[in-house]
Amino acid sequence: MKRPTSFMAISLGDVGTVLHVSAGIVLFFVIVTGVAPDTVQRVAQQLLHVTATNVGWMYLLVTTGFVVFVLVLGLSRMGTIKLGPADAPPEFSFPSWLAMIFSGGMGVGLVFWGVAEPMMHFTDPPLGDGLPRTVWAAQTGMRYAFFHWGLHQWANFALVGLAIAYVRFRHDSHGLISETLRPILGDRVDAGWGKAIDVLTVVSTVFGVATTLGLGALQINSGIARLTGIPFGFPAQLVIVAVVGGLFMLSAMTPLDRGVRLLSNANMLLAAALLGVVLVFGPTSFIFGVMTQTLGEYLGTLIEMSLVTSPYSSGEWVEQWTLFYWAWGLSWAPFVGSFIARISRGRTIREFVLGVMIVPVVLSMLWFSTFGGAAVHFEIYEHAGIADAVAAEVPSGLYVLLEQLPGSAALTLASILLVGMFLVTSADSATFVLGMFTSKGVLNPTRAVRMLWGTLQLLMVVVLLLTGGLESLRTASIVAAFPFMLLMIMIAVSLYRDLAQELAARDERTRLLGIRIERWLLRESEREAAERAEAEIHPTVPEEAAVTVPSGEEGDRPDK
Repeated sequence: MKRPTSFMAISLGDVGTVLHVSAGIVLFFVIVTGVAPDTVQRVAQQLLHVTATNVGWMYLLVTTGFVVFVLVLGLSRMGTIKLGPADAPPEFSFPSWLAMIFSGGMGVGLVFWGVAEPMMHFTDPPLGDGLPRTVWAAQTGMRYAFFHWGLHQWANFALVGLAIAYVRFRHDSHGLISETLRPILGDRVDAGWGKAIDVLTVVSTVFGVATTLGLGALQINSGIARLTGIPFGFPAQLVIVAVVGGLFMLSAMTPLDRGVRLLSNANMLLAAALLGVVLVFGPTSFIFGVMTQTLGEYLGTLIEMSLVTSPYSSGEWVEQWTLFYWAWGLSWAPFVGSFIARISRGRTIREFVLGVMIVPVVLSMLWFSTFGGAAVHFEIYEHAGIADAVAAEVPSGLYVLLEQLPGSAALTLASILLVGMFLVTSADSATFVLGMFTSKGVLNPTRAVRMLWGTLQLLMVVVLLLTGGLESLRTASIVAAFPFMLLMIMIAVSLYRDLAQELAARDERTRLLGIRIERWLLRESEREAAERAEAEIHPTVPEEAAVTVPSGEEGDRPDK
């Protein structure tokens, strides 16, 4: 007798343990935080201190290793391997592909930190190096902004994206993190080990996405406060989260090739327009000078910045900045990596690496040079008060910068719209990826699953904002990312082993094919030699005359 199926089971589709356990963990955290926010914040701070003190060095070392690993994959022979069948064309055009990578990756973060980070470093120089509010502080701050938004950040996304895209499109397997570890764990990925890995991935992703959505809500709240006078605080942020949630729920109901793609293209156009206005009407030559010099300093000190832990001082700068960024990138890696993998069918590994690590990094540097450089110029030479505004309210720096330009009200409105669109795109992409993770890796999860994760994400954002705003968001990212960082080390080992085996198999096929061709050519040459030998003997010559008499015998000597 067939068991009755509930309406919920039909709506959710083919889900299992991963959905139930991960959703239960997230919901439990939301309830506990809502009931006792102060206690949760205190415990999280203690976990943060323990993590940063004891294993902070590991974040720096491992993330730097990922940069080297991904670049080696892209530039080596492994870069020629295609993510899909050999004749598969790319699913999306190159511009749309890059737009979705950039929008799903770091769009909100760039708008939030584009002015705020250089100004915060200007007021409080990195590692306590130099005097505050000096040219040296501004120069060092720009260099660290490039560093925090450069190769390291995108290497996390590239690694996870490569691993998932490879198993999904090359091996025609499920698009799950656990599947990327099959070369190491074998059939255990189908049992408890695989379920535990996927649950860890989902929980880490929810924390990472919630951090970005929270930053976006703070940014929108600051802009609206400057335009309307509505106070900057939790009540307004709650309304913003609800509105953005409703919008991305609507977007989540549309197919990927229409909803996210169209939003991503619109994001890029609006972001390019806003950047162009600041670049043209701001201190243009100063901006390009900052970009050129900072790029040189970034490349020249990349290794040093990558491995600085400040063990000889009790300062917490590395913990507050570099560790936060690396942990944020690690917790975002499953989401961004999976989303990039989903849209990268038909690309080679080399295209993937260059598209994910080089193009977004260049755009990020251009963004920071434009907004951060313009803010530094107005602050140093015109005393615009941007640094004081950021010190009082971190996201307000962008709007104070825009007030120095013509049409500041329209620019402020455009920036609010841009952040909102980035939020909708990121949240929509996240619901899609979380749906894939909890629906056994299907490429198109049901709307009910996406709605479920959209709701849980919004609840997570609300409780994190409730427990302390920006500091709470930073703490959640660092603590939640550590276990996934260990998992990513295994992913890198597994991916390399898988790619090495494919190369070895390809080399063996090439060797066998060469042997067969050589044999075929050899037989052909022997046949041609025989034909030439026959052609050299005239057909009218008697058969016995055609017999060659060895040299030295009587037939070869002249008559006596």
